[in-house]
Amino acid sequence: MTPLATHARYVYSAISRRSDYAWPGGRRLAVYVAINLEHFEFGRGMGAKLAPSAEPDVLNYAWRDYGNRVGAWRLLELFDALRLPVAVLANTAIYDYCPELMAAHRARGDEVVGHGHTNSERQSDMSEAEEAALIRACMARIEKEEGKKPRGWLSPWIAESRSTPDLLKEAGFDYTLNWCHDDQPLPFATRAGEFWSVPYPQEINDIPAIVARQNSAAEFADMIIGCYEEMKTQSARQPLVMGIALHPYIVGQPHRLRELRRALQHIVSDRCAWLTRPGEILDHVRRVASV
Repeated sequence: MTPLATHARYVYSAISRRSDYAWPGGRRLAVYVAINLEHFEFGRGMGAKLAPSAEPDVLNYAWRDYGNRVGAWRLLELFDALRLPVAVLANTAIYDYCPELMAAHRARGDEVVGHGHTNSERQSDMSEAEEAALIRACMARIEKEEGKKPRGWLSPWIAESRSTPDLLKEAGFDYTLNWCHDDQPLPFATRAGEFWSVPYPQEINDIPAIVARQNSAAEFADMIIGCYEEMKTQSARQPLVMGIALHPYIVGQPHRLRELRRALQHIVSDRCAWLTRPGEILDHVRRVASV
């Protein structure tokens, strides 16, 4: 039979048969929160939808804009109250639209991860030259604003071309969050050498859970807690990474924020996990792991 086509980025590896290591302080579970700060073009392009609407899509544009104007600031208050570090997955259009929001995260020392220019577009629709130019432009803009280069990348809509990991490595990125295939960071093959994949959640993620599957705020909070407790148990056997992916226009809504607070308080008060950022996870793995 003809072999199936493959991406050739990694080989199969059973998590139960890998070398063991621990996170800092001997902890077994690393947890990070990723806050997606996104800005959208008015009147055209892609975007999550609260309800069907024709362009100019005032309903959904305004719903998403609530996240940057209100929801993100409420989330910052929550993160500060819990002393919780976060990773900011930022469209570079945010720097033009609401730079004070990025300044607030900068003041906290949060890690900035490249997330394209706007979630109104996706990389898989671009030529390789266009995609390479986008990645380089985002790298340059974040470095200019933050004073250092971003190390990680999440594509808008998790959309990749066949060359995306190669282009990210060539532009100077260290890791991608695009692939949800594992619970540990793992090497990723590219034409420019070794790259890394850090786990990013598509289950503990408010867009698939709340927008696509229409889980309630309480159900999503219970998912976060349930995932945390189960992964804490599993991590006795292997060190694991749990990501929590959030969008301010979704969980920044008051009724959902209240439930999110319950879930994050559960994790923070438990004091069993290493609460960190994806770049720090990668740095630790590079130091201690044999993969």
